[in-house]
Amino acid sequence: MRIAVPNKGRLHDPAVELLERAGLHIEGGADRKLYADTVDPDVSVLFARAADIPEYVDDGAAALGITGLDQVKESNVDLVDLLDLDFGRCRLVLAAPEDGDIESVDALANGTVATEFPNIARQYFADKPVSPEIVEVSGATELTPHVEIADAIIDITSTGTTLRMNRLAIVDEVLQSSVHLFATETVAEDPKVQQVATALESVLTADGKRYLMMNVPRKKLTEVEDVIPGMGGPTVMDIQDDRDNGDEMVAVHVVVNEREVFETITSLKAAGASDILVTEIERLVE
Repeated sequence: MRIAVPNKGRLHDPAVELLERAGLHIEGGADRKLYADTVDPDVSVLFARAADIPEYVDDGAAALGITGLDQVKESNVDLVDLLDLDFGRCRLVLAAPEDGDIESVDALANGTVATEFPNIARQYFADKPVSPEIVEVSGATELTPHVEIADAIIDITSTGTTLRMNRLAIVDEVLQSSVHLFATETVAEDPKVQQVATALESVLTADGKRYLMMNVPRKKLTEVEDVIPGMGGPTVMDIQDDRDNGDEMVAVHVVVNEREVFETITSLKAAGASDILVTEIERLVE
């Protein structure tokens, strides 16, 4: 089974890192390769342009594809969206010169819009009361309003800095995008496909979580449980206790959000917990 992955650009490294964290280590590294094996003999990786990955998956050249939602929308292929991989977030926006007359979509009734995403642009305006001319460009989209090629643009932005540098103001949001895991409907339920999707999801679920382990006097267990903000109830285990004070001790394990660790430890100590250990979680299968 092949997984199509962006071969370069801002999506390449996060995609490869996610596969590695999920246990699909790429043999021999991922630099300057067209394809590579993984430690799983049934899974290999195909490196391709992010814009080409939807077609690779749709044609069956790859069973799974990791690419932006915007690329799939632009390709017009019908794929199953298995999982939002939570990186590469951006927006496609309609923008126009900040000192111009285009302040709303309606102002483009007889106008032109330049974009690298003509299919998305046509889908967007299909739901609007205006139908401007769509001009497809292959780069430097931000310049087109200033050289009178177009009245407005539809382009990707993450922070809006490039738009501001080119004296462009956002008129409307067209699409929110991030990198997703895609498959065709014919293979979406395949056990191996589901295994890969589960492995990737377990990495995402573990992000921002920490594993806490502690010793607690059994008589203080209720107080400790009351201050634990964990995922469900904690795991409580009997332990061998050699202390002289006669308190029977138990071990308590729990998963908590990273942002809650600082205050939680203070509350746990006040409730009677001791020997508190905090560790990172590589993967978490819910």
